[in-house]
Amino acid sequence: MAASTPVTVAPDAPRTTDVPLLSWCDEATGERVDLTATQLGDWAARSAGLLRDGCGLRPGDRVAVLLPPHWRTAAVLLGAWAAGLAVSFRPRATAGLPVLEPGGDRPYDAVFVTPERLDDWLEDVPDGTHRYLVGTGPGRLADVPVGWLDWSAEVLRHTDTPPDHAAIRATDPASPDGTSYDEWGRLALTLADQLDLRAGDRLLVDAAEHEQPVTWLLAPLSVGASVVVCANLDPARRDARIAAEQVTRVL
Repeated sequence: MAASTPVTVAPDAPRTTDVPLLSWCDEATGERVDLTATQLGDWAARSAGLLRDGCGLRPGDRVAVLLPPHWRTAAVLLGAWAAGLAVSFRPRATAGLPVLEPGGDRPYDAVFVTPERLDDWLEDVPDGTHRYLVGTGPGRLADVPVGWLDWSAEVLRHTDTPPDHAAIRATDPASPDGTSYDEWGRLALTLADQLDLRAGDRLLVDAAEHEQPVTWLLAPLSVGASVVVCANLDPARRDARIAAEQVTRVL
């Protein structure tokens, strides 16, 4: 990941077919997904295609990604940034959206949320022109409300051809508050330095404790470290997880 953009994986990141760049596991269900840099890039490219070609979005358009740490979240975020979009990670209550008229917030161009958060957050989920539910379990969603689409089904309609980055400038907004791609990239590198992350490190992330994607995703990728995101991490099995995953740093 270059300092000028938060979407490019660092050249030192693991890229062989047998070394995962991002691993996600759920200790409650036993589910596990391992993605190499190539595989994660393919999913990000499909997500970018969904937003760019499927939704017709263009650089500078606004996307809300209200998802927990997960491999699908990484694909959505990296895809949105690869398409040059401005991404918010927060619900309406703290998003600081511009008000077009008294009592009305400007809708996002696309919104991504889990079914559980849609139910729990209700009116705090912002309006969006294109609305996607992203499941955290295996397979497609069994029940999708009217007005929403299943990301897992829709993203597969698009190819894994990488998007053209030529239209994206380092000074373009990477989030609706105006923070640029360059600023997010430099913040990721600063956080990586604070965490003492280096190329080749393997970072264990407790998904319940660290939701900010700049911390659990961009910081490690910016320096060529790999990530293990663990949902429902059992404190009693933490040391065993560290040993099994060959973890060198813990967030």
